[in-house]
Amino acid sequence: MKWIISAVVLAATAFAGGGAALANAGKEPVSREQYRTLINQCRYAGSETARQNCRAEVRKTYRIGAWNSALNCRTYSSVTVCGKLNLSAHQRACVRDFVQRGLTYNRAEVECYAYLKSN
Repeated sequence: MKWIISAVVLAATAFAGGGAALANAGKEPVSREQYRTLINQCRYAGSETARQNCRAEVRKTYRIGAWNSALNCRTYSSVTVCGKLNLSAHQRACVRDFVQRGLTYNRAEVECYAYLKSN
C-alpha cells in the first residue's frame, strides 16, 4: 500500500513539474529585468486594448530565465524598450520622417512609439 501511495505522489509531482515545463515550452528566455522592460513598455501602446494585447503577447512569447543578449534592448529619452515594437502606420511614418532627417532608426522607433499616440 505504501508503494502505491508513493507512486501516486511521485506521478503527481512529476505531472505538476511537467505542466510548468510545458507552459514554458517555446518561450524565449529573458532576464527578469528584460521581462519587466517588455511588460512596462506596453504602457506606451495607444489604447487600453492595445496595452492588454501587448502584455498578453509578452507573457505568451517570453519567460524569465537568463539574460538574452540577442534581445534588442535600447534606451532613448529615458524610455527603455526591448524587442520588436508593434508600430501603427502613423508611428511608422514618424520613424521614416525622423530617419530621413538624420535620426538613427532605433532612436526614431523608440521616440515615435513612446511619444506619438497611435491614430
